[in-house]
Amino acid sequence: METEDARAQGNVSTEPCVISVKGLKENWQKWSNDHREYQKHNPFSNDTPVTVHIQRGQGGYGRPPEGSRTDQRGKEAQSHIGREVQELCQVIRDIGESREDGRYVVEFGRLFDRYVTISNKVVGVLLRARKQGLVHFEGEMLWQGRDDHVLITLIK
Repeated sequence: METEDARAQGNVSTEPCVISVKGLKENWQKWSNDHREYQKHNPFSNDTPVTVHIQRGQGGYGRPPEGSRTDQRGKEAQSHIGREVQELCQVIRDIGESREDGRYVVEFGRLFDRYVTISNKVVGVLLRARKQGLVHFEGEMLWQGRDDHVLITLIK
């Protein structure tokens, strides 16, 4: 009924729809070419060229490509942390007591009170300095309040 009404109003063509095989073939070929091009950029496609991945144990594994932005950010972070460790060692020299062997010693509570105004990462910087062999203290982690009397020794 709607079709007859639409035809009566002149909205629907009464001519038969002609579809050529050549037109269908061209449309299919265009879609196929577009899809093939799309699949070249799809990482889950079999058409994507396989990139060589560095395997565990090979040089460069777990590292960003040299010169990349990630590599640059890592170098900047390493430099920043290095400066914080140096600053912590200087604070230990300034507020610590010198021992007979030339090493400086300070209690964690005193260092925490002084250094927390410089950086809120006191314990993290201490752990990094210990990993680099610059300071020594007993225990794996230091807690404010509980470990205030633990001695921190500046080795270098």
